[in-house]
Amino acid sequence: MDHAGLAERFIAATYPRAGIAIVAGSTARGERTATSDIDLLLIDDRLFEGASTSSEAATYDFEGRIFEVFAYTTDGFAEWAGRGIEQHRPVIVHMLVEGIPIRTTPVLAALRAHWGALLDAGPVLDASESRNRRYVITDLLDDLADATDPLEQRVVASLLFERTAELMLLRAGHWIGAGKWLPRRLRALSPERAERLSAPLLAGDLTLFAAHVAEELERAGGRVQAGFVR
Repeated sequence: MDHAGLAERFIAATYPRAGIAIVAGSTARGERTATSDIDLLLIDDRLFEGASTSSEAATYDFEGRIFEVFAYTTDGFAEWAGRGIEQHRPVIVHMLVEGIPIRTTPVLAALRAHWGALLDAGPVLDASESRNRRYVITDLLDDLADATDPLEQRVVASLLFERTAELMLLRAGHWIGAGKWLPRRLRALSPERAERLSAPLLAGDLTLFAAHVAEELERAGGRVQAGFVR
C-alpha cells in the first residue's frame, strides 16, 4: 500500500491547511504489522479553525486505516515537545526528527535542527530526581519482599521493572519509553543487562529478579529510605 498517498488523502480531507506533515512510527520505519496504525505529526499555525486551539491529539478511521494524529501550531508543538523533554520521554520530538516528511515548509529544517540537538544531547538526571527514583525502587523492593498474594507480587514486580529500567536508561543519558518502547530502549542500552533484569521476571523467579534489581539500584547509588524528604 502507498501509505504516503493514503496519508496525503487523509490530510487533504481532514487537515487541509497543514504545512508540515510527517509520517512516523512503524509506518516510517517499514515495520508495520496487521494492527499497526499510522502515526502522523502535523504542524502549522493555520491548522485549526479556532485561534484558541494550539494542539490536538485524535484518532481517525480513514479508508479502513487508523490514523493517530498529533497536530500543533508551532507554539503548541514547542510547549508539548518541551514537556516531553522535561519528562524524559519526547515522543513527538522523535516523530519530528525521525519520521518521513510528506509535506514540508522552510520551517521544518529549523525545527529539526533545534529539537534534534536536544534529542542528541539526551536527558539529564539530576541528584534530586535520582534520589526520588531510588526511593521509589527501594519502597517497591520492600513491597515485593513482603507480598504473598500472587497478583500483588506480579503487579509490584511489573512496576519495579519499569522504574528500574527507567533509572538505568536515564543514568546512561538515554531517553525512556512507555509500553513496548521501554524494553526496546533498555535492550538498545545493554542487551546483557536487559536480559539479566528481565529473564528472572519472565521465568517467575521473583527472588532472583529482586536480587538483580538490587544490583542495579546499588550501581545507581544504593537504597534511599530513612531521612528522605519528598
